[in-house]
Amino acid sequence: MYVIGQLAKLASVNVETVRYYERCGLIEQPQKPVKGYRRYPEATLNRIRFIKRAQELGFSLDEIANLLMLEETSCQEVQSIANHKLASVRAKMADLRRLETSLNDLLKQCASNTEQAHCPIITSLLPENN
Repeated sequence: MYVIGQLAKLASVNVETVRYYERCGLIEQPQKPVKGYRRYPEATLNRIRFIKRAQELGFSLDEIANLLMLEETSCQEVQSIANHKLASVRAKMADLRRLETSLNDLLKQCASNTEQAHCPIITSLLPENN
């Protein structure tokens, strides 16, 4: 059992993060004894670590809340959520590749630009060019 400061330190988060997770319903706030401090069980530490790892993988807190609700359900339901997330990640990656190509092209245009008063990057951002 851990007091909130110990819990936060072991989970590599700050105390306010623990409180935020409580407010969001991601973790339960233990009852406060008449004297002393709330004590968090090992399960809460593991849950916070799960949340942080899921965030590292790109899941939002809402998505993580859904995953936590599915803890006792079938792998198929969890797989469905993961497949949706994978599709979202792939779409973002495709967008980033298009952005990379566009920026690369604009930088090449700038490098060969002889008109110092005219910048291809700025011109491409003007509304009439979109």
